[in-house]
Amino acid sequence: MRIATSQTYDRPASLMASLTQKADALQTQISTGKKYTTASDNAGAYAQLQSLNRADADGSAYAANVKLAQGALAQADSTLDAIGTQLQQAQELALQASTGTLTAANRASIGASLDSILNELVTLANTNDLRGQPMFGGAGGGTPFVKDAAGTFAFADSGDASPIPIGDGDAVVTTVNGGRAFGDMFAALKTLSDSLATGGTVPADTLARLSAASEGVASARASVGARALRVDLVADQQDGSKIDRAALRVDVESTDITATVTELQKTLTILQATQASFTKLSALSLFDYIR
Repeated sequence: MRIATSQTYDRPASLMASLTQKADALQTQISTGKKYTTASDNAGAYAQLQSLNRADADGSAYAANVKLAQGALAQADSTLDAIGTQLQQAQELALQASTGTLTAANRASIGASLDSILNELVTLANTNDLRGQPMFGGAGGGTPFVKDAAGTFAFADSGDASPIPIGDGDAVVTTVNGGRAFGDMFAALKTLSDSLATGGTVPADTLARLSAASEGVASARASVGARALRVDLVADQQDGSKIDRAALRVDVESTDITATVTELQKTLTILQATQASFTKLSALSLFDYIR
């Protein structure tokens, strides 16, 4: 039987190289806390991690939009609340002015108060949201309410503003179309204040028009509240998905330190035994080996 010298050395050398490589890989896993660093380590796991990275990036973008939407809707709700309060005061003054016991001077004073309320309502209705866009504007993005030829403030926009994307295939409109929400509130108040300013009486349909405007504001606020609730639910779902992705990432990527240290110790033991055997083998002469 012929035994080549290369056969004597190649197999243990190859085994030691393999064990050394494995030990190095295990030590890297322990030091980095990650099982895979390149696609070649585990193509399937690496692809899964890349997918998780993309989902995290998308999730971060949507989470930022959700926070923006939550802030804008909260701002819209508080502004509608302020508008509702001003409108209620206007209704109370209109009701007061409709009594027959007031003098012309009294009615003129109420008219001045109503004019002040009208100006405040216009300011509120032309408020910009957190993005600097009209809170009660339409698709045009311009100032919602401008003074027309008759001297009253009319809705000068159309359509709805662009929605904010808050998820895959999901978006929310954070603005309110002022034309639908407020109706002819400004025209009714202008007609009323003008009439009272000259000592006149309350026009017959004023209370009904202001009541309708109040209902429109309440309806708009309810719509904003419903949208805010939906966005809050989306935020909760996104938080849950983020936690799930983090847990999956740990399962796929993170090193089990205890198990890996045990495997490293086992590998080093085998490597040391192989090195010791190889040292003894290499010290033998060919004659001793075949004897």
